[in-house]
Amino acid sequence: MIDNHQRNINYLRISVTDRCNLRCVYCMPPEGVKHTPHWEILSLEEFGRIVDAASDLGIKKVRITGGEPLIRKNILDLFEHISANPKIDDISITTNGVLFADMAKDLKNAGLTRVNFSLDSLSPDNFKDITRLGKFDAVWKGIEKAIELELHPVKLNVVAVRGVNDREFGDFVRLSRELPLHVRFIELMPIGECNPWAVGNFISAEEIMQQLQEEFGTFDIETKVTGNGPAKYYRLPGAKGTIGFITQ
Repeated sequence: MIDNHQRNINYLRISVTDRCNLRCVYCMPPEGVKHTPHWEILSLEEFGRIVDAASDLGIKKVRITGGEPLIRKNILDLFEHISANPKIDDISITTNGVLFADMAKDLKNAGLTRVNFSLDSLSPDNFKDITRLGKFDAVWKGIEKAIELELHPVKLNVVAVRGVNDREFGDFVRLSRELPLHVRFIELMPIGECNPWAVGNFISAEEIMQQLQEEFGTFDIETKVTGNGPAKYYRLPGAKGTIGFITQ
C-alpha cells in the first residue's frame, strides 16, 4: 500500500482500550480519564476483521496498544486471530508491563513476536511517583521474562521529563550495555489532560544526547534494530543493546 508520499505502508497500530491500570503524571490525572462506554468501542472480533482487511491491502506488521492492552478481556483471542493470518509476519505490543510476566508465555504462544515496555525510571520509588500506582518489581519481572522468551528486540520506552527522571538517563545507557535492551528516549509531548504541566518539563533529544556524550563519549550509529517507529538508534561500543530517540 503506497501513500501520497510514495511510502510503503505495511504497519498497523491498534488501540484496543482507553483504560489503564496506571496513572502516569504526564498522561492522566490521578482520578483517570472518562472511559469510553463498552458499546462505543470495537469488539475483538471487529478488530480481527480490520486486520484481515488491512492485510489484503499490504499490511504485514501489527502492534497492539492501549491504554494498557493487557487489561482488555480475552486479549489473547485477538493475538491468536492475527497470528493465524499468513499475511501477517510480525505482531508486537506496547505495554506498561504490570501484567506481562504472568501472561508472557501465553502471549508468545498466541503469536506475539516482540514487545515494547513503557518504563520511565529504574528507581522503584521514582517509578511509583511517576505512575502513582505502579510497582517496579512487577514490570522488571516482565522485562526479564521477555528476554528469557527471546521476544527480541525488547524495547524500553522512556518518556524524558526534566526534574523527574533526567538524572537516570545514564543508568538506562548502562542497562543497554549490560542487557539486550533497546532504550528509546521519547520527548515529552504536551498534549491532552496534562498539557500545562508538560510544557515546563520538556527536555529535548539533543540535550539528552549531549548529556550522554559528556558521560560516555562517542556512540556508534545503529541501523539494525527491528521496528517501524521513527527512532534513531545508537550503540555504545560492545553494548548488548542500543539507545534511541523519538522526537516530536
